[in-house]
Amino acid sequence: MLQHKRKFSLKYRLILILCSGLVPILTLSKDEIHHPFYSTLPQNHIDTTQPVKGADTTKIQKVDTVRLKLSKDSISFPVEHKAEDSMVLEVDSRKVLLYGKGEIKYDDIQLNAPKIEYDQQTQFVTAKMGRDTAGLVAGMAKLKQGETVTVSDSLRFNFKSQKGLTYSSFFQQEEFFNFAQKVKKIDPETFYAQNGRFTTCNLDTPHFAFRFSKAKFINKKLVVTGPVHPEFEDVPLPIYLPFGIFPMKKGRQSGFIPPQFTVNENFGVGLEGFGYYKVINDYLDAKAWFDLYSYGSWRANFSPSYRMRYRYNGSFNLSFQNTKFAFKGDPDFKKNKSFFITWSHSMDSKARPGVSFSASVNAGSSKYLSLVPNGALVNPGFSGNVQGGGSYMQPMNFTNQLSSTISYQKSWAGTPFNLAVNLNHNQNTATRVVNLNLPDIAMVMNTIYPFQPKESVGASKWYEKLGIAYSGNYKGQISFYDTAFRFRQLIDTFQWGASHDIPITLSLPSLGPLQVAPNFSFRERWFAQKFYRKWNPQTEKLDSSIEKGFYAAREMSMGLSFSTAVFGTYQAKNKDARVQAIRHVMRPQFGINYKPDLMKPYYFRQQVNKQGDKALMSVFDGSIFGPFSSEENGGIGFGIDNNIEMKVRSKTDTGEAELKKVKLLDGFGISGGYNFLADSFKLSTFNLYARSTLFEKINITANATLDPYKTDPRTQYRKNEYAWQGGKFTPGSITSGSVNISTSFQSKKKDDKDKKTDAKSDDDPANNLTQEQMMQQLDYIRRNPAEFTDFNIPWSLSFSYSLSFAKMLKPDYTYKTELTSNFNFNGDFSLTPKWKIGANGYYDIKTMKLQSLTTFITRDLHCWQMSINVTPIGLYRFFNISINPKSGLLRDLKINRTRYFYTQ
Repeated sequence: MLQHKRKFSLKYRLILILCSGLVPILTLSKDEIHHPFYSTLPQNHIDTTQPVKGADTTKIQKVDTVRLKLSKDSISFPVEHKAEDSMVLEVDSRKVLLYGKGEIKYDDIQLNAPKIEYDQQTQFVTAKMGRDTAGLVAGMAKLKQGETVTVSDSLRFNFKSQKGLTYSSFFQQEEFFNFAQKVKKIDPETFYAQNGRFTTCNLDTPHFAFRFSKAKFINKKLVVTGPVHPEFEDVPLPIYLPFGIFPMKKGRQSGFIPPQFTVNENFGVGLEGFGYYKVINDYLDAKAWFDLYSYGSWRANFSPSYRMRYRYNGSFNLSFQNTKFAFKGDPDFKKNKSFFITWSHSMDSKARPGVSFSASVNAGSSKYLSLVPNGALVNPGFSGNVQGGGSYMQPMNFTNQLSSTISYQKSWAGTPFNLAVNLNHNQNTATRVVNLNLPDIAMVMNTIYPFQPKESVGASKWYEKLGIAYSGNYKGQISFYDTAFRFRQLIDTFQWGASHDIPITLSLPSLGPLQVAPNFSFRERWFAQKFYRKWNPQTEKLDSSIEKGFYAAREMSMGLSFSTAVFGTYQAKNKDARVQAIRHVMRPQFGINYKPDLMKPYYFRQQVNKQGDKALMSVFDGSIFGPFSSEENGGIGFGIDNNIEMKVRSKTDTGEAELKKVKLLDGFGISGGYNFLADSFKLSTFNLYARSTLFEKINITANATLDPYKTDPRTQYRKNEYAWQGGKFTPGSITSGSVNISTSFQSKKKDDKDKKTDAKSDDDPANNLTQEQMMQQLDYIRRNPAEFTDFNIPWSLSFSYSLSFAKMLKPDYTYKTELTSNFNFNGDFSLTPKWKIGANGYYDIKTMKLQSLTTFITRDLHCWQMSINVTPIGLYRFFNISINPKSGLLRDLKINRTRYFYTQ
């Protein structure tokens, strides 16, 4: 009896140890060593060298534990378990049963279920869902391993082999919400599914899904299915595919870029954007794609991009285009071959402190842009993911200016010197004129103080604040027609020039409220040619001639300026008054200056028309830097700047927030000058400006140039006579000016308090976009606002008004005032929480016509979005209807219809 009790005690103790996963070091007698349960214990938990208390030590047999074999049912980690209701131990079958919110943890595996059964011998765990007394589901079997969570009716899982089966399971993979009748897990990253569906809709009954009979899931990488078909609202569509491949891996990945179908009245039916994207390594990828059209036109593109984190990034694009209009034999048939090159490069400022290099190149055949189909994809799969759609270029047919810049800059630490080298390109596709600045070199020395000691002791002397600086610029320029490119022509049209500027400044101690600052500057310019013009009475035109050589011109100026600030305050006597104070700040400036006329030999007056009118000209007109002014200047300069603020008592706040500062005028002022040494036009024009923000909402800026002299009514030339002389008083005429007014309003966001902004990770494909690609995206957003609607804002409105005018010199040397005035508007509002409409446009007040109007309507379909964009008025007109999933993984499922109409 005692022996049986002893064996039972050992057996019960071993079961508790194994089930709890906590096996202490045991001391066993000789008889206990041969107990049947002994073989189930791991070898490192038994110490046979220590005697058992009360046992015969002469009978103890020492066993070498290194030779003990591990049991087949041993596991690598302890098993932790708990239950809310009860736990049952079946000693003979070595099973643990958990009831009521049971939980088992093993390594990175966590299982929760209403009923769990754990078999220690086989290492299998079985879990089932539970129902309450009413037959309703009280809980599901939930298995979490790493980041993968599976919710099932029932499951069976092996801790040791990491394999298992689940039934009627829901699980999520990236943006996919999946369901399958049966799932077989073969390792932590791979499992197979049978008779299921997947979707990006997060509802229990999704709006749409893809049905499959069998599928293989590789966590965060790929889904491969057998026959698959879509369904909407549980209604299957008669569209079947023999298999499906759905990438889930984030970031860049190689693959084919699907084409988009299009119809163009000039090129016919086409497929755009079909190509292949290749990830070569972490630093380099490349993309090639094609556009094919039924009339025979095609376009081939090759675009590699590169990036080195924290150092530099860039992209290159080369396009060849073969254009055919109509069919061969048609009277309107014509063809053209053209090319286009873009290159963008930027350097991280932390890569090499003091050095920067950047490039933005846009060049090619002048005909290329005019022949690109409107709406053509310029960068399919721009996000670096083959699942990504593309970027639509603005109507390039109407772009006639191209420019490029390659820039290198360097500053030497510890020195005042800076160097900048630029290569610039400018091309007019209408006139086909190409201008190249090769090179543009700028050398700058920041202000240095040669008399300032390295270590200052006591008060500084006045001469220690004497500063001198230098800035030099050299430019070379070439002009040619792209249709008549010859090397000899490059030599003939090459111009060069240089400019040197040496300013000297001195900061003197203030004289009471006055700040005094003398200045001196010397400038010199180098020219490669002189440009002569002479009136020809026979042809009644100006004949011109060029004389090449090396020429130099110089200019000096010196002056003394004074500045101060004057404050004026009005304080309300009544402490309860709404307006408590008004403050006016005036900042007057006054200066004395002198500039000798060193340019007099290079200026002349020449007849410009049959009436005998003459204009002042310089032999250095048309040069890169242009001539200095011709007149001697010895006079004064003056100006004043003002701002007005007031303090207003708040109606609601108290304490420190009771008084609020309000700006009435951010700034307004006037500046001008008077030249005592000039033989005519001694008084300069006056520059007026004003800026303000009304009610913290309406931004207003205005400026104008006031000419105090009379003008000839016919030619608009100035007359050396003040406007207020000889009759009615007038301050003069405004020759140029502008007014800009803008404002925007929007309602409060619905969930402004709860909204959180997530920072983009370094692997976000958007981080790899170049500047040109970003501009293309912004332009696409502007032209297709319905696809980027924020339903969180019920309504928003913005308006801007702009007016500008200026006197422009015409080719016949007469002046004409050009006026532009326009009104821009943009707004949208939500009809319902799911419907939103909006419009943006441009109204030309000068012509009294609406020049551009784009309207949109969009519908939030939960996991899908429908958008309609219509531009009925503008330089080009189009409409676009698009229905697409919100998920980026399924963006290629977009149903899109776009049609362009050219404005003749």
